[in-house]
Amino acid sequence: MPTGLGELASAGTPTGLGELASAEQPTGDEELESAGMPTGLGELASAGTPTGLGELASAEQSTGDEELELAGLETHCDGRQDGAHCFGPLGATVVIKLIDRAVQTERYKLYKSSAAILFVINNMIVTNAIQSRSSFNPSDGTFSVNNLSRNDSAEYTFEIRDSIQSKENCTLRLTIQAPVSSVRLASECLSQGEKRVSCSSGGGDSLQYSWTLDGRSLTDTELLSVNTETNSITLRQHVSGAVACSVENNVSQVSKGEKISNCGFIFINCTSNGTQISQWVFAANNTLGVEPTTTSTTIPETSTAGKESTVSINPCTNITSWNPTVTPLSEDDPWHITHHSLLVCGVRAAVVVFALIGIAIYFAWKNKNYKKAEGSAYRPEREHQDESVVMVEM
Repeated sequence: MPTGLGELASAGTPTGLGELASAEQPTGDEELESAGMPTGLGELASAGTPTGLGELASAEQSTGDEELELAGLETHCDGRQDGAHCFGPLGATVVIKLIDRAVQTERYKLYKSSAAILFVINNMIVTNAIQSRSSFNPSDGTFSVNNLSRNDSAEYTFEIRDSIQSKENCTLRLTIQAPVSSVRLASECLSQGEKRVSCSSGGGDSLQYSWTLDGRSLTDTELLSVNTETNSITLRQHVSGAVACSVENNVSQVSKGEKISNCGFIFINCTSNGTQISQWVFAANNTLGVEPTTTSTTIPETSTAGKESTVSINPCTNITSWNPTVTPLSEDDPWHITHHSLLVCGVRAAVVVFALIGIAIYFAWKNKNYKKAEGSAYRPEREHQDESVVMVEM
């Protein structure tokens, strides 16, 4: 034992109030700093602690939604099969079924690696190393662990024993994954009228992405390409509807959708000045074909009587458009009725003309035959007259 202050000091024992204070707790900013504690607002901020109302609000807002999502998040796993692989959500709960139900004559031990964390005898929990966030239910044989952390990822062994020897051992692996959070969609139009839709997530491990259109899978006629690196798809020019992106892993799934429309492109398939044109063009800037000609037509009485309307006629015909706002003419449309009437009148006029031509041909043929018959009747009479004259002279 030290016998004096000097010996106490040499033995490492504080000998005065100052030394006691310096040995037990830091007394200033420097000691606080050396102890790993932030000493000011700047250091608090650098340590990741909010230092003002604005930062506190943003921190609470960013974590509020995630806490609400994690509060009800729970995964279930059947660990009765040897070699089972279970997944638990980070910060949430996993429920592992170890046995059908506990039996009083049996003893149960659960090991994490080689350390026992749960020991049950006669349906009584003797040891629970993580009692503050776990529970064992003997009636259904389930072990629940809350507030999971990365450290919970490990290999576990469950041992069943009777009073004499071990009866059964099962091993399982538990993997902790961060759940999906904050799924966002963004879309943009490309130069040729295609639409690119991108999907992103604010967090999560081993994420997988899938896409649907109006609740069904996309077809090859709608989907142009898929980029797994940027988690984006490119849709063809005519596609519109409700696009949804689903992000999932082994512990959670989140979907995000939005209504999209096409980019205003139309498909031109026509012949202009002897040139075949087949391509997508922006409808508002379409300059294909020559300048349209104009004609004046009188709209029939079924619409606005006596009013003239200028109609543009473009020599580029057979235009196919994917614009959904274009509606076909109905049979009750005035233009449809007018065109139908003109067609009927034209057919009737053609019938009359052909009838007149037929009548004219018939009468010409009849007149020709009449003249021919008349000429044949005149020649015999003349021959008889000549013969009469000759007889008189004799």
